[in-house]
Amino acid sequence: MATIRNFRDLVAWQKGMKLARAVYRASETMPKTELFGLRIQMRRSAVSVPSNIAEGYGRQSRSDYLRHLRIARGSLAELATQYELAADMRMIDEDPELTLLLAEEDRILQALIRSLEKTPAQAHPKADDIVVG
Repeated sequence: MATIRNFRDLVAWQKGMKLARAVYRASETMPKTELFGLRIQMRRSAVSVPSNIAEGYGRQSRSDYLRHLRIARGSLAELATQYELAADMRMIDEDPELTLLLAEEDRILQALIRSLEKTPAQAHPKADDIVVG
């Protein structure tokens, strides 16, 4: 397992950043009527995922890290719902890469949360990042 020096080394954060970039690209073509509606909601949800991973890690507390990972997972579920709605209403083209990123990030966050829940409370999060491939 690679050494985790900061939040940028976390696989969950890296995948979250990739997801956020994909959402920004995919939402570019949404109708102008959605500029301050579903488009901005999707982008905010997407940015929330890696942001909460970074914030939780940066607090250097297992309980804060876990709480922020759960918030990130909630934002991910929110984004998946918004993406599905936008695709169903033909506001956005379905993107297989984006669909895959949503599923991968959910799996990574779920595994990371489970791993941290099993770890003794005094453990620092650096030792608990896992690679889910």
